[in-house]
Amino acid sequence: MAPPFNDLKYYTAATPNGLKPAILLEELGLKYESKIINIRTDEQKEPWFLEINPNGRIPALKDGEMRVFESGAIMLYLTDMYDKGKQFTYEYGTENYYEMMSWLMFQMGGVGPMMGQANHFRAMAPVYSAYGIKRYVDETKRLISVLEIRLSKADWLAGDKYTIADIANFSWIRTAPLFLDVDMGEFPGVDKWIKRISERPAVEKAKKIGAAFSEDQLKEMISGMKAKMDARKGTQEEEESSKI
Repeated sequence: MAPPFNDLKYYTAATPNGLKPAILLEELGLKYESKIINIRTDEQKEPWFLEINPNGRIPALKDGEMRVFESGAIMLYLTDMYDKGKQFTYEYGTENYYEMMSWLMFQMGGVGPMMGQANHFRAMAPVYSAYGIKRYVDETKRLISVLEIRLSKADWLAGDKYTIADIANFSWIRTAPLFLDVDMGEFPGVDKWIKRISERPAVEKAKKIGAAFSEDQLKEMISGMKAKMDARKGTQEEEESSKI
């Protein structure tokens, strides 16, 4: 028997990468079981999970005994197998399909990795690194400016509808003001796009999956993390980390 098996179990945590397929699962109205992985205790490194994702990262998906790992691959699997009406994708081989894929890969290869590093250096690194913060925050802003080129004149990244490319990029970009103090007023097209997606009921539902804190609690926690990082400015560790 070939997929789809209609037996979905989603392994995730409340991170931008975890949010991406969660939104799609909710948008498609699929029945699935969610398994929240405690990444603070490195549950994703345990042998049972490595059988599902050898890379030891969330998210991962099982459909019956079939595994799919990496958030982009999961989104493609879900649209290939469960979005027969092409609500959130385009017909394979069309111009819009490859435009969508280009923006999806833009997120996978650029936005995610660069913002991940920016968030780490700004709020989670063991030392303050002026170099690391500037390098990755500047690159994040550059990537947002690329999105602005498109979204200043269109509602969606690909074609004329909301697709997995929008979902993937939104899941990361929405955190830029919170973690990196990015002024979204500088990117009005992106700002309107974030608000447009945030208002979708499926997005609101997906954001609650695995969330241990309310939005206000999360803002307070991240603000505290950044304040703690700022307190390390000028220390010997900061000076050494910036001599690169």
